[in-house]
Amino acid sequence: MRVLAQSLALTLMLLAVAGAAIFFATRWALAHWKWLDEAQLDMAGILVILAIIAGSWLLFRAVAIVVVGLFADGIVADVEGRHYPAAASQAVDVGWRQNIGLALASLVRLIGGNLLALPIYILLLVTGIGTPIFALLVNALLLGRDLEAMVLARHSDQPRLDRPARWSLGLLSAASFVVPVANLLAPILSAAMAVHMLHLRNGDQKK
Repeated sequence: MRVLAQSLALTLMLLAVAGAAIFFATRWALAHWKWLDEAQLDMAGILVILAIIAGSWLLFRAVAIVVVGLFADGIVADVEGRHYPAAASQAVDVGWRQNIGLALASLVRLIGGNLLALPIYILLLVTGIGTPIFALLVNALLLGRDLEAMVLARHSDQPRLDRPARWSLGLLSAASFVVPVANLLAPILSAAMAVHMLHLRNGDQKK
């Protein structure tokens, strides 16, 4: 609960700061270059706010998984300590530098993967539902890799999940990020699910 509160607070704070920065930067640019009159500027401000709200819902997964990456060691250690004490006793502590590295690697994969998929997103817009479905599949692949890396950072000698298992992990996690309210719990629950999948795959006994 402590990690959930910390990660959620940091995620919402980052979204709020980013949203405020985008809003004021857009207002300044429109006013500075005098592209709009005063009435149009106010209307544009409202549209920017609506766009930021919609964008925040879409970007929540990106920010949340990066933030959770910062707390990854604590989350994984807690689940292992409760359910897999033998594995926890053999784990390697992950320092804050490595946690930051995990978070940044997740962000790079997220941006890179979705930029590569952007042309297909645009082509699928004509289908109405093709773009969000394909985005879900792309982000499932990325998220499965991110969650697996959080656990393997403490167990570098363990083999990776096979592709179907990693795909299932990513798809279930990515789908949970789409559901309002449930997506607030999705980062922590997804990380816990990755711990269980990796240890149960290895035949570790639950406490």
